[in-house]
Amino acid sequence: MIAYLGPEGTFTHEAVRRWAGDADVAQQPLATVREVHDAVASGAADRGVVAIESSVEGYVVPSLDALVGSPDVVAVDEVVLDISFDAFVRPGRAAGSGTAGLREATAHPHGLAQCTRFVTEHGLLPVPASSNAAACRDLADHQVAFGPRLCGELYGLETLATGVEDFAGARTRFVVLCRRDDATAAWAPLRAGHETEAWRTMLAVTPVVTGPGVLARVTAEFAERGVNMSSLVERPLKVREGQYVFVVTLDGAPWEPQVRDLFTALLGAGDSLKVLGAFPVAPGGPGLDGVLPDHVPTGSVLRQDGDAAVARGLLW
Repeated sequence: MIAYLGPEGTFTHEAVRRWAGDADVAQQPLATVREVHDAVASGAADRGVVAIESSVEGYVVPSLDALVGSPDVVAVDEVVLDISFDAFVRPGRAAGSGTAGLREATAHPHGLAQCTRFVTEHGLLPVPASSNAAACRDLADHQVAFGPRLCGELYGLETLATGVEDFAGARTRFVVLCRRDDATAAWAPLRAGHETEAWRTMLAVTPVVTGPGVLARVTAEFAERGVNMSSLVERPLKVREGQYVFVVTLDGAPWEPQVRDLFTALLGAGDSLKVLGAFPVAPGGPGLDGVLPDHVPTGSVLRQDGDAAVARGLLW
């Protein structure tokens, strides 16, 4: 059985259907990310699927924190979906009336963040929901809901507009969860089928000794072994103010020699480590070719820019 963040019609549901393919396996929608993790940890579900990162909004914090905090659950595969939102209304509300009488826009917070232009242009009040599908399922007469096209079909809604997201080409990564003790068996067919393909590993690094230069020391270990760090975020340890765990996504699998050597060096320096997940890079997943020049934040400067532009960008 596969547990996922429900209800039916979420992008996570779509990710489950893509990952499962034609396999005849039960799919169970649950109300929260924590419930998905608990179902996998307890053995009630063989697998779980949750969103982990949006190309627009970044990491999905509840999913990331659940992985960091779970001793028994690990990510063993990933699915990447192109994300597009349609705007839905209750039956009879779309015909000829535009948005007259519609006062609110509802979706998951990440969905609302990806459709801000539509919300602003139509003067709607954003109302967060637990998921995009829940917003569509519970849609009121005065609301517009954002969700995947599947939601309109499932919940009998009318389509007010299609493709209302701010950024065309947005993607969301979903991870497939299993019990940590079952990870090696879960990876076996993936390793056999992706022998020549790139893998990625999510690693939690908690420096035991903190102070100036700690992060530089950690990253230097990566550079020394030629292990690429493709993402680095920090999350609070919750128990004490000002203490953090670094969540690193690196290119490579835990069993590869250079990655094992890296882990050994970090352990030797006294750092606490935990692999949160490892998986072959999914088709359509993040590339390995760095950041494209036209994708850097607006207002960034380069060394060849004029003195005035550099001073303005760096405020020095």
